[in-house]
Amino acid sequence: MNRPQLRIACRQMAPVVGRPRENQRAAADAIAAAVSAGARLVVLPELATSGYVFRSPEEVRSAALTRGSPVFEQWRALVSPADAVVIGGFPEAAPDGAFFNSAAVVGRQGLLAVYRKTHLWGDEKRWFRPGGDEPPVVTTPWGRVGVLVCYDLEFPELVRSLAIRGAEVVAVPTNWPLAPRPKGERPPEIINAMAAARLSRVFIACSDRVGTERGVEWTGGSCVVDCDGWVLAERAERDAGLIHADIDIGRARDKSLTDRNDVLGDRRPELYGVLLDEVVAPGAPGAPGSTRPDGSGAD
Repeated sequence: MNRPQLRIACRQMAPVVGRPRENQRAAADAIAAAVSAGARLVVLPELATSGYVFRSPEEVRSAALTRGSPVFEQWRALVSPADAVVIGGFPEAAPDGAFFNSAAVVGRQGLLAVYRKTHLWGDEKRWFRPGGDEPPVVTTPWGRVGVLVCYDLEFPELVRSLAIRGAEVVAVPTNWPLAPRPKGERPPEIINAMAAARLSRVFIACSDRVGTERGVEWTGGSCVVDCDGWVLAERAERDAGLIHADIDIGRARDKSLTDRNDVLGDRRPELYGVLLDEVVAPGAPGAPGSTRPDGSGAD
């Protein structure tokens, strides 16, 4: 008996700072096209409604959305007929006046969750406050989805924690600046996604942006990775467009590697205490490479 397939779609876009209406229209068009193509999980890039390369707090403020923004009602209307879910990035204006690099999860019922990016990259630290809550795992009509944003994916603790909490797919709105790599190699961020998917046996869907914005060139590395770590779909060229892949989400519920091995069951949390310890400054007693009072090296 064949198990039902879930179609995941990622849309590469080129949002531009200072053109919020155009960005929002492009996001709506992307959602409509993906749902029309049969997608039931649609992932848009990081800061899809605003663009990324801000130059002033005023630019952030003028593009920021609240959780009650009509944009999310528009997304709800677009996904409702198919009972689909869309996850996309936006600059969030909080009630206390702070701004966050956030991702909205929108389904037939409306706004299901908002995740505030935890690990900020580069100049994001000038404009945004880091999120203080763990990434959500949202129950949808087809399965359970976890949410990260861009640089968060480079912290394997987050993907593992989502898997432990029952996520079967991890959706990652992202903006990856183009980085040098050997000819013929995939972008390093896709390699990170492949490793993370394999290590926790979850599907990972990354929606990247494209173009050059204010001198920053983007990778265009959108991809869907299966729970064995293999790329199911990716953009062959760095241009705007839709990718999609059909997955058997039930495979992510099986964490076994062999009849004697399980990626979650074989964990030894009692040995991982350092992951929960307070951060130790380099050179401080107890830090890797530090020196004891007697002059000997620390373990």
